[in-house]
Amino acid sequence: MITTNPIAPLAEISASKRKIVELQQVCKFYGEGDTLVKALDEVSFVIHEGEYCAIMGASGSGKSTCMNIIGCLDSSTSGKYFLDEEDVSGMQERDLAKVRNLKIGFVFQQYHLLPQLSALENVMLPMAYADVRPKEQKERAAAALERVAMGHRLNNRPNQMSGGQQQRVAIARAIVNNPVMLLADEPTGALDSHTTSEVMELFGELNTSGITVVMVTHEADVARNTRRIIWFRDGHIVEARLSPNDLGHVMN
Repeated sequence: MITTNPIAPLAEISASKRKIVELQQVCKFYGEGDTLVKALDEVSFVIHEGEYCAIMGASGSGKSTCMNIIGCLDSSTSGKYFLDEEDVSGMQERDLAKVRNLKIGFVFQQYHLLPQLSALENVMLPMAYADVRPKEQKERAAAALERVAMGHRLNNRPNQMSGGQQQRVAIARAIVNNPVMLLADEPTGALDSHTTSEVMELFGELNTSGITVVMVTHEADVARNTRRIIWFRDGHIVEARLSPNDLGHVMN
């Protein structure tokens, strides 16, 4: 069992804080006529600065589609999406790519580290696309690795690190541009239970420091580390503010 981190209750997230994610009646449809699939059907919710949320639901519920839209990896069929209070719904791909790099830090189940690069060089990559000077890239990458307790592995390549260490490097890469949101897709799916606990503790520490964390997961023990759960079913939100303590009610 993963121990839930002692983090502040959802009620302490002030409504006066800026909206990091705001979906307004977002739909995502595939096909047409008899083959029409409503992956998301008029989905609306808000995530404020400093929140720690899990997005959950059964396979095919719409959670992954929602994550792709939140991450600016896909566009909705209709509706509005505001990221950090900016309407990104109609942006062209070039502009969306800039938004993704500067405002969203991604963490995936498979770490997506480049095998030929060291930990330091992998973490430097997002800054190369943000026109950061090489000297500053190294300084910021080293600081990010130190923050995730990987400062002693700067020059190691991925094949010289454990799965948990690789995920820590991936998290360092995700936070190095100081994004407004950390978006994690099944970040513990490839880890054992002990390493999962360590990685979830790290996410909790990052959130406590002020980083907004949104995590897609199917694991109840992982979701219980968050403050709030958004539960999807058949393209709709069943629960938008589910307490982790009440998770068993929707899973049974």
